[in-house]
Amino acid sequence: MFDVLEKVLLAGLGAVSLSRKKTDEFLAEMKEKYQMSEEEGKAFIEKAENMAREGKEKVAEMVDAEVKKVIDRVGLVPREEFDRLLKRIEELEERLGKS
Repeated sequence: MFDVLEKVLLAGLGAVSLSRKKTDEFLAEMKEKYQMSEEEGKAFIEKAENMAREGKEKVAEMVDAEVKKVIDRVGLVPREEFDRLLKRIEELEERLGKS
């Protein structure tokens, strides 16, 4: 459930992010409109991309926290806990079978 939700969110964020072609077009427009140098435009784009990347990471962290809250509220057991308990049951069954 969590993986699906995370993938949907990240796919949405990916669709919103600028493609390389759009970035180049935007850079050309900024140079023309605001008489930015190539270096200024690239620095601006880099800063915007870094901000988008950081925002994406923060959103992913928020989604992770919210999904964990929902899992706790619903009462689902994390896979690691399930596997640990299953192993414990198998060990107990083995002990009982050998007695």
